Amino acid sequence: MEKIASVPGSRHLNLKKSFKRGLRSLLTACSDEEFRKAFPSFTAAEQERLRRLFIQVITSLHEDIEEEFESIFLETQAGTVLDNVEELVEEHNLDPLLSQKSNVGEAAQNLSEAKKNELKHLMGLLEKAEEQKRKIKARLELLKKEKQDFSGAANLVHELRTRMLNYETGCHNRLVNP
Repeated sequence: MEKIASVPGSRHLNLKKSFKRGLRSLLTACSDEEFRKAFPSFTAAEQERLRRLFIQVITSLHEDIEEEFESIFLETQAGTVLDNVEELVEEHNLDPLLSQKSNVGEAAQNLSEAKKNELKHLMGLLEKAEEQKRKIKARLELLKKEKQDFSGAANLVHELRTRMLNYETGCHNRLVNP
């Protein structure tokens, strides 16, 4: 189905209007008083000539920016896209199956609650990991202590082996040399 040139939709018009308002507020943000304060060493006549020159530059800049915006707006077919979006939104709102709108506040609350629960879960995991780390450190200290205690036992075992070998050697010698 071919589309005949139609009246721009509200999104299309709102974008253009918002751009023009934003541009106007940016380019006219400097009041006469602020302008004069910026050039305190100039005479009133010089300040007035500078102000008029400033206004001419701002006006020219304003026109150039609007023309560039309009050019880009047409090149990218932003108006058509916005009109299509508006049409789809209207169709969506008219469809009885899709017209059940979600409550944004409820969704935000659910998301917030989910994030809080996730944070609690992660904090719990962190606490468990810290407790496990503490237990491992305590176990390591205990093992180090036992190792130190066990080093004396190793000397005792070595001494016992030596005595046993000496005893066996002595017994063997007595049996062989009676």
